Amino acid sequence: MASPEAYFDAQHPPDPALISACVHCGFCLTTCPSYRVLGTEMDSPRGRIYQMDAIHRQEISLTAAAQHFDTCLGCLACTTACPSGVQYDRLIAATRPQIERQVPRSWEQTLLRQLLFQLLPYPQRLRPLLRPLQLAQKLGIPSLVRPLLSRLSPQLAALEALLPPLTPEAFRDPQVRQVAAEGERRFRVGMILGCVQRLFNPAVNAATIRVLAANGCEVVIPPDQGCCGALSHHQGQEQQAQTLARQMIRSFAQAEVDYIIINASGCGHTLKEYARLLPGDPEAEAFVRKVRDVQEFLVEVGWVAPLHPLADCPLRLVYQDACHMIHGQKISWQPRQLLRQIPGVSLSEPVDAALCCGSAGVYNILQPQVAQELGRQKVENLLATDPDVIVSANIGCFVQISHHLAKLGVGIPVLHPMQLLDAAIRGQGLEGIGATVRHRRPAQVGAR
Repeated sequence: MASPEAYFDAQHPPDPALISACVHCGFCLTTCPSYRVLGTEMDSPRGRIYQMDAIHRQEISLTAAAQHFDTCLGCLACTTACPSGVQYDRLIAATRPQIERQVPRSWEQTLLRQLLFQLLPYPQRLRPLLRPLQLAQKLGIPSLVRPLLSRLSPQLAALEALLPPLTPEAFRDPQVRQVAAEGERRFRVGMILGCVQRLFNPAVNAATIRVLAANGCEVVIPPDQGCCGALSHHQGQEQQAQTLARQMIRSFAQAEVDYIIINASGCGHTLKEYARLLPGDPEAEAFVRKVRDVQEFLVEVGWVAPLHPLADCPLRLVYQDACHMIHGQKISWQPRQLLRQIPGVSLSEPVDAALCCGSAGVYNILQPQVAQELGRQKVENLLATDPDVIVSANIGCFVQISHHLAKLGVGIPVLHPMQLLDAAIRGQGLEGIGATVRHRRPAQVGAR
């Protein structure tokens, strides 16, 4: 039975005035990762804007066009490239809730999305499932079931394959709720732990807290904080995103902090969008004014902690720009400035530095074929710089890049800038943070 035809409803459809700003010049095409992989106009920003206009005119249905909006990674590279200043971010953000409300999905896709959005944003729900997962990883069970899972569901197979190894820290949140500044206190800051990062790469949060304290910050960690809503917001789960945003705002309401610090770019972009997500809410507006990415913050207020050469130096670093950092928050030079302050490191720039790695929240689960190709391209471009360490400031990018490095059998560590800066403050080698540097790149790495 065919799905009923749907069009935009009256609940905040894409603004026709924003649609008409597009002059269809095509500058966005070469920057769009889905267009690069799929090669079809309908899967480009320009093509999607054409479709939004046609849906408004009821020339095509939202039902028929939904698949082309689903292929959008929401990386926002087109907003950076557009000479006309088209606000594609607002257009796609308005379109996705329309799809979620009106376009029926298969029961398999419905169940998958419910699984993702009822687990990933809720660490306390997900954490009990990690014990059997950790045991399965130790026993090597995932590699045994992967072929069967691939036949049953490419999306579930992608989810399983992307899960990183679990550490003991994944099973507990930090017990310390306040960390004193080292030396004279300059600022009192609140720290957001994130939902996925606190489970799958908690070392980043620990390093961030130490770096902030070393730079004169008293760090407050509200115990009742949850997910910022980024995963939901990026996929059109509007009501859930708003609920999570209000909960996040409430958790910091009594903290009395000068700034609210986040160390994951996808989360940071959504946190800075709270005033749009919750229009007319003065608490959301006040919250947004305090939000800073940790790298943005440390450059803004000035770095004061002494930095020592890492025991592994000299080190060749390559920095990977997360999309919601470079395109969403317009932060690119700040992390590079901080990394270059570490004695004995050099920083390389990869080809297509601003092209998405294919993670994009849960995109690499929902659209695994496109994501696999983008991940392959990203890792090959990063490895072409012959790095000792790949540096990335987003948990999704960390997972995606680590996955594709493992597929190539390459043991180059993927670290957050805060981990490197923390090691330099303490004068450690990378082994002290669980990373092993291999200075020689394997010969097979360029092969597909």
